[in-house]
Amino acid sequence: MFRYGTPAWLLLLLVSISQAQTPLPTFEVPGQQQMTSRLEALFQRHHSPQTRCTLWDAWIPMSTLWPAVGDDLSAEPMRRFYRHVYLNRQIDPSGYVVMDQHRGHAHPGGWPFPLWEQAGGAGWHFTIDRDPYRKMMNMRPTDVKSLAIQGATNLRQDNRFGLRLTTQGPQTSITLPVRALDSFVAPFIVMEWSSDQLPQDSTVTLSWRRVGEKQFTPACSTNVAKDSGVGGQYGAGLKLSVVPVHEHPEWRGKIEQLRVEWTNHAATDITIRNIHTATDSRHPITNALFVRGSTDTFLWTHDVSFLKQNIQRMRTAIEYSLDEFSVRQEGAMLVQWPGHDGRAGFIHDAQGNKTLRHGHGVGNNYWDLLPFGHYDCYASMVEYDALLAMATIEAAIAAHPEWEIALPKLDHAALTSLAGDLKQRAGKRFWDETNGRFVACIDADGKSHDYGFTFLNLEAIYYGFATPQQAEQILQWLDGEREIAGDTSTGADIYHWRFAPRATTRRNLEWYAWVWHNPDHNPWGGQVQDGGAVLGFSYHDLMARLAVNGPDDAARRLKEITDWFAEVEDAGGYRKYYAVPGRGSLQGGGTPGGLGLDHEFMESVLVPQVMLYGFLGFQPTADGFSLQPKLPHDWPSLQVTRIAWADHVFDLKASQAEIQLTFQKAGQTPVRINLPEGSWQLDQGDAKLVSQVLTVNPSDQNHTIRLSQIQ
Repeated sequence: MFRYGTPAWLLLLLVSISQAQTPLPTFEVPGQQQMTSRLEALFQRHHSPQTRCTLWDAWIPMSTLWPAVGDDLSAEPMRRFYRHVYLNRQIDPSGYVVMDQHRGHAHPGGWPFPLWEQAGGAGWHFTIDRDPYRKMMNMRPTDVKSLAIQGATNLRQDNRFGLRLTTQGPQTSITLPVRALDSFVAPFIVMEWSSDQLPQDSTVTLSWRRVGEKQFTPACSTNVAKDSGVGGQYGAGLKLSVVPVHEHPEWRGKIEQLRVEWTNHAATDITIRNIHTATDSRHPITNALFVRGSTDTFLWTHDVSFLKQNIQRMRTAIEYSLDEFSVRQEGAMLVQWPGHDGRAGFIHDAQGNKTLRHGHGVGNNYWDLLPFGHYDCYASMVEYDALLAMATIEAAIAAHPEWEIALPKLDHAALTSLAGDLKQRAGKRFWDETNGRFVACIDADGKSHDYGFTFLNLEAIYYGFATPQQAEQILQWLDGEREIAGDTSTGADIYHWRFAPRATTRRNLEWYAWVWHNPDHNPWGGQVQDGGAVLGFSYHDLMARLAVNGPDDAARRLKEITDWFAEVEDAGGYRKYYAVPGRGSLQGGGTPGGLGLDHEFMESVLVPQVMLYGFLGFQPTADGFSLQPKLPHDWPSLQVTRIAWADHVFDLKASQAEIQLTFQKAGQTPVRINLPEGSWQLDQGDAKLVSQVLTVNPSDQNHTIRLSQIQ
């Protein structure tokens, strides 16, 4: 996330359908009513966020597709939303899945920043209407009179739409004003215009002239795609041409001037909103996140029509990421995009003098100020999860020929093998044996970067990327059983913020993108990405504890979170609670700070999910769900209500020896339930039990099904 004070509405297209006291699922544990009521209140505060942005695909769908909310017990609003999102998510011609975030001054398929203004690039914006950075960057429209235009008439500048002209003759050209820039900070040229009005066979060319050259030459030119297939979220009915000039051998040195020209057949009205350079703000994880979000959508909805429409897009996404980042060859995600080299965006000399390195340190993920790049551990971990998700989908397709979905190039076995190889090789590459934790990345100079990234290490456990031995060492570090030399935060201080561990445990004053080159201006813990914390990622902490230390430890940690939340609520909510000096500073909604709880921190909805996915051990499958309850010793049972799977809504209760399924709405889809290990007997209900698999058919007309374990 962009964490230095930009208003939240600039950070994401967020629509919340939350309403005060909307009927939601409940968590029922005898003897734990205080804890569960507080957790339900937290769920009430954060439920049902919506965002089209790819960055949240692994977190929001899994949290919102199952709760049957409202008086009509329905999950349909969220399901309709995400069905539309995934069927319309743009994938460019190369196979890259776009970020689908708001308008920015960077690559339109990536994160909105770093802006060309921050990079030292160049831009010509003929209108600034609806541009989210017009105030922040003190933008002024480029006067069209400064352009050298040939082959056009009826020139005019529209405050809303920008430059408008009518083509004249066989060719139109626009030569932009002289503006010198370093080619490295401008790997792309973006042009937002009505290119779809040109004849289909019209050719568009971008030319450039370097400093010292007097003329434009064919050697310094490249063809331009009239529509690059990204940036549809920009609106205005215009297309985006995104030109990868960094791939051209003559895009080097200092660039002084640009020219765009195209061929015509007849007089045509053309609108050009802007032309600007762009940093490569794409994230290498968008393809993996799209696959994960699409998988969760299908597993929860059992929408075969959705899968049939989306499957080739999912396959394209996974194949692109495997090829683009050399996963097979390297056994890791190797990101070689411009600026994604893992190096910091500034350096200090021996005397402490700072030099900015514009274009270096571009972010790769949610933690967008940090230069995860080159050999990227986080991207490797997310890719591992996506490979397993895709393997699950392909296994389901193979098992259901009646779906009439063509078989893939990469089947379940191939995807599982690739995931296993990635885990083994990347897990070894990024593991620091001395510190006993994963490093963020290994940069292009071969240097690893480790600031005690708790989120990285906890997600490694959550995704199963960490080995059992690695997982144990990670939690020993977080629990203060061992201290790591050089860390700023150790022992109990790692959980200083109470609701979550610090995002990092070592002060970072040197490893950021160039746009964040004064980290010393913020105190330790005053920035989310430097000793701060994010509430939502406590979910990964809880799930990691369940997997490694067991349910008692996870329940202890959950109680600490709900106790904190009760104090916050008693004080009037997050903003009032943290207005008290000394408690920490909130990020979000236009304010910089160290703690991510509300506003754009939609992932806060993750925390209550531990009851379903963790303690109840519920996982949706292509044909139903599996159960592996993990209950603390003082929880006699756990019931989660209002669970929507496919067209059913039911309550699910589990104890150490019993499982009860109570239908609130019985649908028409057969349900196959994979039970925990052991011998089970059907005590109530009409269903088919074979070994550890229970099948409930629509004809059974059950209201309640009860099973008990045979001792």
